Amino acid sequence: SGFNSIGHMDTMLRGRHHIGHYKEGEEFIQNVFHVLFQLFSGKEKSNLSVCWLQYEISKVVQCLQAKNKKKLKAQGRKSKKLAKNLLKAPDNRNHLSLWKLYAYLEWLLGNTDDARKVFDTALCTAEAAGLKSPQLCSLALLYAQLEAELLESTEGAVTSRAVHVLTKLAESGPYAPYGGQVLSVNVLKARKTYEHALQDYLIKTPVSNPNQVGDANQLVNLVGCYTLFQYLTVGIDAAVLIFAETSAKLEAPDPQKCERNGENFGIQNFPSALEAVTLLHTNLLRFHMKISVYPLKPLQEALTEALKRYPSNQSLWRSYIHIQRKSHSASKARRFFDGVTRSTNSLEPWLFAIQAEQMRKKLTEDVLRADVGEIHSTIPETGLTNRIIALFEHAVQSENGTHCPLLWRMYLNFLV
Repeated sequence: SGFNSIGHMDTMLRGRHHIGHYKEGEEFIQNVFHVLFQLFSGKEKSNLSVCWLQYEISKVVQCLQAKNKKKLKAQGRKSKKLAKNLLKAPDNRNHLSLWKLYAYLEWLLGNTDDARKVFDTALCTAEAAGLKSPQLCSLALLYAQLEAELLESTEGAVTSRAVHVLTKLAESGPYAPYGGQVLSVNVLKARKTYEHALQDYLIKTPVSNPNQVGDANQLVNLVGCYTLFQYLTVGIDAAVLIFAETSAKLEAPDPQKCERNGENFGIQNFPSALEAVTLLHTNLLRFHMKISVYPLKPLQEALTEALKRYPSNQSLWRSYIHIQRKSHSASKARRFFDGVTRSTNSLEPWLFAIQAEQMRKKLTEDVLRADVGEIHSTIPETGLTNRIIALFEHAVQSENGTHCPLLWRMYLNFLV
C-alpha cells in the first residue's frame, strides 16, 4: 500500500493496539536475511545467524509484552524452527553465542526445562576454557541470571542451580549438570578463582592488545559472574563492593601517575566496559529490591551518577523512570532531567522526560476518573499538559530533535 512503516515502530499506542510488525515490512526483512545468508561464509555467516536470531527473539519479546498468547505460540514455533536450522549448519554447531540465544528463546517461551537442557548441552560440549573464554562466560552468566530470577529470596541460594553453574565455570573442568546441591568447599575454591581472575584482568595493561573489544566484553562477563556469585553466596554488600572496586579501576587515573608507573589503564581504553558494569550494578540493585527489603537511596545515587556520564543509555533511563514512579515528589526528577538536557546533545533525556510526565498525567487522570463516571471531562488536568507541550517545544528546537521523526510523531500524537 506504500504507507506501512517498515518493520515495527512499537513505541506508540494506537488505540489499544501496539503498532507491531507489519506484514510487508516483515517480508522485506526476511528477504534481506535470506539474500545476505547466501553471500556470507565462515565467521561472518555465524555473526549474521546471531543477528537473525536476536531479531526473532525481539518479536517474541514483543508478543510477551502485548500479552498475545495466540500470536506468541505461532511466533515461538517460527523462531524455534529457525534457531534449530541455524544450529544444524556445520559452522554453527560449536557457536556458543547461538546456543545461548536458542536457550534464551526457550526460556522466554516458558519452556524452562528445555532451556536448561540446551544450556547444559552447550556447557558440556564447550571446551573447558573456564573464565578465559568470553563466549562461555557470557553463556554461563545468562544461565545463572535467569536461574537467579526464579529465586524468591536469597536464603538458601548457596545451593541453587545458579551457584552450581558459576562454580563449575570457575573450576575450568568438564561441566556436570546440576545434581541438587553445591559443596561448600567448591564454593570457597570458586571464590578464590574469581578473585584472582579479576585482579589479573585489572592489573594487565591492554594498550598493546589489538583485541580490545573482546577484552572489554570478557571483563564485563567476568565482573557479572563474580558479582552474581558473591551476591548469591555472601550478600548484596559483597557484590556492590566488587562493582565499586572495578569502577574505580576503570575510571581514568591521573595521567602523570600513569607515566611514572608505566600504566595506561583507564576509561579512555574501556569506556564500554565501564558503562556495561554500571548497568550490571543498577540491575542487580533493582532485582535485590524486588525480592527483599532494601533502601532506595543506593539505587537512586547509582542511577543519577551513571546517567550524568551516559545520558544516551536507554536501559538506565528506563530504570530511572521506573523508580521515580514510586516517589510522590516530581520536582527532584524534573530538576535532574533539566540538568541533563542542558549538559548534553543526546535526545534520550528529552524523550524520557516527556515519557515520565505522560505517565504522571495518566496516573493523575486515572485518579480523577475513579468512580465518578464522566465528570472528569469537565476538570481536565491542564498543568501537566502545558508542561508536556513545553517539553516537546524545547525538544524539537534542539539540534537533534528537529530531525527526529519519532519526536514529531509523539508530539502530534499527544496533541491529537
